[in-house]
Amino acid sequence: MPVTEAGRSASGPLPPAACGRIDAALARPAAQQPQWPDRRAVAEVRDVLATAPPITTPVEVDRLRRRLAAVARGDAFLAQGGDCAETFASNTPEHLGANLRTLLRMSTVLGHAARVPVVTVGRIAGQFAKPRSKTTDAHGLPVYRGDIVNAAAPDPRLRVPDPRRMLRAYANSRAAMRLIRMLRRAGAAEIFASHECLLLDYERTMLRPAGSDGRLYNLSSHFLWIGERTRELDGAHIAFAELMANPIGIKLGPTATAQQVLEYLERLDPHREPGRVTLITRLGHQHVEQVLPGLVETVAASGHQVVWQCDPMHGNTHESTTGFKTRHFDRILAEVRSFFAVHRALGTYPGGIHLELTGEPVTECVGGALHVSDHDLRGCYSTACDPRLNHRQVMELAVRIARILRS
Repeated sequence: MPVTEAGRSASGPLPPAACGRIDAALARPAAQQPQWPDRRAVAEVRDVLATAPPITTPVEVDRLRRRLAAVARGDAFLAQGGDCAETFASNTPEHLGANLRTLLRMSTVLGHAARVPVVTVGRIAGQFAKPRSKTTDAHGLPVYRGDIVNAAAPDPRLRVPDPRRMLRAYANSRAAMRLIRMLRRAGAAEIFASHECLLLDYERTMLRPAGSDGRLYNLSSHFLWIGERTRELDGAHIAFAELMANPIGIKLGPTATAQQVLEYLERLDPHREPGRVTLITRLGHQHVEQVLPGLVETVAASGHQVVWQCDPMHGNTHESTTGFKTRHFDRILAEVRSFFAVHRALGTYPGGIHLELTGEPVTECVGGALHVSDHDLRGCYSTACDPRLNHRQVMELAVRIARILRS
């Protein structure tokens, strides 16, 4: 469904021409958007957010663009990770700090092995919206779409999409970004923020012009990606991404074709800027060697300098014998190994890793040195959506990837 009302332009400090481009992009079909019961309330919330201070800054975004250009050239490595879905309740210094420490330790291990700088990007300060494969859950209730839309509790009243939650998501994102900046001032490595560019009623309010050329920056985050379920070439998400000066990621599942990828690049990277686009493959361990070579060869021949990043999580999800959604460590590792093997065989650069992780001692993914079994999952399964690697599993995977990098 479109996310704009006929004749209504985006509010906020935007020139009329920019408002027209935004409205034109968002008039296209938009997948995975909530069915808001009150569009007037949505417009009121958007008006508030459009005049709110930004969460990130153009200077920070441009710094990440330069870092990702180095990754695209093979001079750096990208380590990205964090919660599958952030929640308001878990947006605490303790939880965020645990996640960031795990992410930074992973980056340190990978940096020593790769002998290049590591660009560290968290799934943090905005990962509050989630795409879903069904519109209702097992109880017949509207599906949970992330705290920015509705509540996870199985209560019919709380599952009704509430646009006021966008204000809470904004406030929580600002708080998380303050923590990131505080850690940076305290001497920690630089951490950039990222989330899926999914809920367009929210993302449009964060577009701000900057620079002499008036480019539009999405200051809800530093880096945003378009998901596997919303990457339709004729859809609103790709059209919206064309407007943003931020670096953009595209998730590619096993049905992605070389022709589709070329069209993404022509639209999102017309000036062939190194690192402008990150292609995040989430193929499943059994599909990498069949699907990835054709994509890589086509992109290499096109002349676009992209970041190739492996997401070994999403293509390897299954249901355990005990009824929990889970992922097996061995399959995650197998996809990573195949990803690196394909790039090395083709002479291209495997530029990064993208994980769903937490620093908490959860039991959500099975396998690994901890030998988490299907029956162990009920011990500490607290994710709001998909299963995450815990700290020890992340570090085990980092050591395994480090061996690949050193070889």
